[in-house]
Amino acid sequence: MAKIKLNNKDRELFYSAEKVLVGGVDSPVRSFGYAGIKPLFIKRGSGAKVYDYDGKVYIDYILSWGSAILGHAHPAVIRDLEKTLRQGLSFGTTNDKEVELAGMIHEAVPLIEKIRFTNSGTEAVMGAVRLARGYTKRDKILKFENSYHGHADYLLAKGGSGLATLGIPSSAGVPRDFTRHTLIAGYGDGDRLEEIFKKHGKDIAAVIVEPAGGNYGVVEPDHIFLDKLRRITKKYKTLLIFDEVITGFRFRYGALADEIGVTPDIICLGKIIGGGLPIGAYGGPKTIMDGLAPVGDVYQASTFAGNPVVMQAGLSTLRALASLRDDFGRIEDLARHLVSNLKSAAVSLDIALEIGQYGNMFSVKFSEKRQFRKFYKNLAELGILFAPSEFEANFISFAHTKKYIENTITRVRAALDKCAGGD
Repeated sequence: MAKIKLNNKDRELFYSAEKVLVGGVDSPVRSFGYAGIKPLFIKRGSGAKVYDYDGKVYIDYILSWGSAILGHAHPAVIRDLEKTLRQGLSFGTTNDKEVELAGMIHEAVPLIEKIRFTNSGTEAVMGAVRLARGYTKRDKILKFENSYHGHADYLLAKGGSGLATLGIPSSAGVPRDFTRHTLIAGYGDGDRLEEIFKKHGKDIAAVIVEPAGGNYGVVEPDHIFLDKLRRITKKYKTLLIFDEVITGFRFRYGALADEIGVTPDIICLGKIIGGGLPIGAYGGPKTIMDGLAPVGDVYQASTFAGNPVVMQAGLSTLRALASLRDDFGRIEDLARHLVSNLKSAAVSLDIALEIGQYGNMFSVKFSEKRQFRKFYKNLAELGILFAPSEFEANFISFAHTKKYIENTITRVRAALDKCAGGD
């Protein structure tokens, strides 16, 4: 495995981590194994930059896997969190910040009349699927190939993201019986969709889909297919769940569902609404959401859901985003400019490179894995931090400026040039 030059403190941390953490990490993609380098250890972040434990600076496009849309350590978020921390960390009861954040999300996404907060996107999806099954009194669900909706057993079959990165079609430890109610189709395959519904339609509780894909590279919304999906789910009285854990509040102040004009029954959120702290949420019309206990008979609970510190981070982040609601186009333009130059650099060097882009997120795929590894190592050495897998998305934040993007373009060209030169 290649090295990016782990310096003294980084090297010490890596060897210590290997002894006490599985693979030295708490999430597989953090191992940077697909990129062919040792894991990076980040000590702090500020704006669009992060710093390792030896002080090396990177312009960051991972951004806590899309959570840090304002950039790292946003002053208003940090200020508000400092005040909240002094009041205590967790009480196991409802607090005013939960109510306020729920209200802000409802105003931005009117479909979400009621919401349930969780601690992660995985938990949000699990809750949404259980609620759909309880609401419809059906067992089967339909997902799409190469889509990742968290690590619940029944959703790992043919998932994207980390599974694709590691070359695993589904996880060991998941009994086949756990996935027997999970149906799988190819995204965009309308004929297969119709076949599945003709055979199983009356038994399908829900279809779950990312309106814009971010877990097998970036995949643009297929408006025709999503319209068809909405029509067929209504026909069979199947609930449509949009997994917007990545896309919620990423392209606009609100849900992507509103932008593409397809209205689901339940929306799952996460990442951005927690301002960088652990969060998930799912919501929809009260007629569906009231199926949850204590009102209904679908049980889902959590000690830390609605934690006041997390809620404050979400509130502060959404307030800042509300003031920037007319500025989302700027960071989309930055992404488009970066992608355009990345493409032209690859063409000029005769390097086969596929780039997916939607809004302010993008992904890169080379014709061979070894090329990605060489590119990634070169780029990291030059101080640019992309997602360490071709299947993960990269993100632009409001902290990125034209200067950062131009700087990145220069270094991307240098990294590609090294690849073409065989260095």
